[in-house]
Amino acid sequence: MGFRDNLKNELIYSGLLVKDLAEQAGLKKHTIDNYLSVRGRMPAADAAVKLARALDVSVEYLVTGEETSHQKHCFSPEVRLMARLAETLTPKSRKIALSLIESLKKHDSY
Repeated sequence: MGFRDNLKNELIYSGLLVKDLAEQAGLKKHTIDNYLSVRGRMPAADAAVKLARALDVSVEYLVTGEETSHQKHCFSPEVRLMARLAETLTPKSRKIALSLIESLKKHDSY
């Protein structure tokens, strides 16, 4: 995947709208829309850094879709999304969610 697809995926996983990402990254919405378009162009290095910081990923990940060896400890976009959503749950709901994940893990190991 290329920058455009990786950026799209990170937007989906983050739950952000393009306008929210633009605000967090200090870029114009139109600029990000251009990166996401079919003819999507690669951003300048400074814009890529701003986007990566706002999405809490590396620039290399946005460009290549791969993590460097020192980034292997980073969680996948799906896991980061689950963590962000879990933060919004009540303590009781977190316990239920944890039990569900543990059950799924046991099921997957069969």
